[in-house]
Amino acid sequence: MHEELTELTTVREHFSSPLLQLAEQDGGKTFTLVECPSGTGQIISRITNNEIDIAIALTDGLISGIAKGSQAYKLVGSYVATPLNWAVITGKESAFNSIADLKGTTMGISRYGSGSQLMAYVMALQQGWPTDELKFQVNNDIHGLIDSVNDGSTSAFMWEWFTTKPWVDTGKARFIGSVPTPWPSWLIAAHPERAPAEAVTDILQRLTTFIREFDSEEKRKQDDVDFIKDKFGYPEEDIRAWLKTVKYPQNCLEIPKEVVLNTLSMLEKAGALTAPQGGFDVNQFIGKDVVKLT
Repeated sequence: MHEELTELTTVREHFSSPLLQLAEQDGGKTFTLVECPSGTGQIISRITNNEIDIAIALTDGLISGIAKGSQAYKLVGSYVATPLNWAVITGKESAFNSIADLKGTTMGISRYGSGSQLMAYVMALQQGWPTDELKFQVNNDIHGLIDSVNDGSTSAFMWEWFTTKPWVDTGKARFIGSVPTPWPSWLIAAHPERAPAEAVTDILQRLTTFIREFDSEEKRKQDDVDFIKDKFGYPEEDIRAWLKTVKYPQNCLEIPKEVVLNTLSMLEKAGALTAPQGGFDVNQFIGKDVVKLT
């Protein structure tokens, strides 16, 4: 292990529960958690600026960043094995009542390169809209996004369903649709110099233990529900509904090769990135001294 504490970041929400449990057990001995409430765009910005060592973030944002030339990080592991259900959210009194109504309008996003922007491309592809005509307004975080759909500066935005449900339940916004990701939703990345391979491997081996426990049938019955309720205050029925939709990998130190290839293919089709001549080389995306491609 290297002497300095590893700085590890993610978005503090229900998906991060196994990581939060690991952090509680670790007690700051080997890593510190850095908060990034604005999401994947903010996480990528911080790892690019040498502020953090390891990032747990959305698959599409991490892969897109490397595809566009970032050398700030490599993929070192898997975190969630199932798709993310992106809600499409509009204002409480807006004129928009379905995804089809959003064509040609300005969508709110947290940052450029964020999941909220990349999934708008995927939604446009599914709807048959010209993706090069998409318009965006940066609103930084969930609070700014909610404000923008209610003041009319944007038509809608995309965010994870259960994270936004409290705003819908209290009448501050409306769901008008959802778009699941066509890929497993979360990967792990590390800075190639700031995060030594042995430190990353050690943390991810321990995280795997917590993930397997959290993902077990026994823990899902009540312990997981209690943990999420205590940390995030979600209603029990929402937590149980979410748990039915999510599975974690059995080994954080493996990434299926098809996850990288399929995500690249979908983002290319959606117009979110352009492949180089000769196509993408998967080996350029991974930290080979840490992770195994399967």
